[in-house]
Amino acid sequence: MTTTRVALADMIRPNFKRMHFYKSARGEFSGRADVLLDANENPFDNGHNRYPDPMQRELRAAVAKAYNIAPESIFIGHGSSEAIDLLMRLTCRPGQDRIVQLPPTFGLYQVDADLNDLEVLSIPLDDEMQPDVQQVLAKAEPNRDRILFLCTPNNPVGNDYERERVMQLIEHFPGLVVVDQAYVEFSSVAPYRELIDEYPHVIVMETMSKAFGLAGARLGFAFGHPELIGWLNNIKPPYNTTAHSAATATEAFAQLADRVQQDIDVILAERQRVLATFAEQRYFTRVYPTDANFVLVAHPDADRLYQALVNAGIVVRNQTAKFGSGHLRISIGTPAENDRLLQALASF
Repeated sequence: MTTTRVALADMIRPNFKRMHFYKSARGEFSGRADVLLDANENPFDNGHNRYPDPMQRELRAAVAKAYNIAPESIFIGHGSSEAIDLLMRLTCRPGQDRIVQLPPTFGLYQVDADLNDLEVLSIPLDDEMQPDVQQVLAKAEPNRDRILFLCTPNNPVGNDYERERVMQLIEHFPGLVVVDQAYVEFSSVAPYRELIDEYPHVIVMETMSKAFGLAGARLGFAFGHPELIGWLNNIKPPYNTTAHSAATATEAFAQLADRVQQDIDVILAERQRVLATFAEQRYFTRVYPTDANFVLVAHPDADRLYQALVNAGIVVRNQTAKFGSGHLRISIGTPAENDRLLQALASF
């Protein structure tokens, strides 16, 4: 199969190539200084009076060391959701180009496409919730379909895509391939970030909102070719992460082998326990395979069950509208929280 793919440089929107990008005061020098009179800050130290490093150098170094990735291949964003929006803005021409998504999938792809005035080519997953590779490649148009989003493990389903299918799409899709791995730490599939040196058109997104336990810090990553990452850093807001968030994230990478991994181990054990109880008690008509920290279930009276759980002080995600039938997405909580969930389901 021959793939016609637009060169990376030619995917950048022409207006960006003509721009003079804003450079913040704190981004114009490197090294250390004792007197900072460049950014019109309040000079009196209260712990928050200085702007953060716009390039997050300390955090970038920690990520690079942990994942064995060159710093220039790492974009740090306000959650990985910022990278989704910036990639569309950078490479997709409004009113002209499309993105490709595989529903059911992460709803932000559609929302950001609408915000950027882009068409969306939706090719549903097959009955096993796997990509229909033949349909994607048959319908994708070179120079129009700029980005394919592959969410694996998939949200809201929870399963990993088969690696062979992902690799076929990486090899043959005519545009950029974004592999969104927000839940990679809960999966047994190897991270796709290892592919970015071999495939310049592949961007891998990860986040600190899930396994790292830093949803409130709003930090995510895009890993990719240095040329593309450089463009993302050009068009991002000058200070898109806070100093506190970056410091907290840097510390989390120092704890990757102990605290973070301990949390992951507990969540995986609890996932197994919850799934075993679901299988034994047969609360649901379908329990979907999951490689994430949540499970998707089908129930013929999902709306009433959802409300019963709310009445018991338990909030899950009602996915009935997305699937056209009764579906709930249930996150794996602490052991005590999961006990309450199972008790409420038994009462229902």
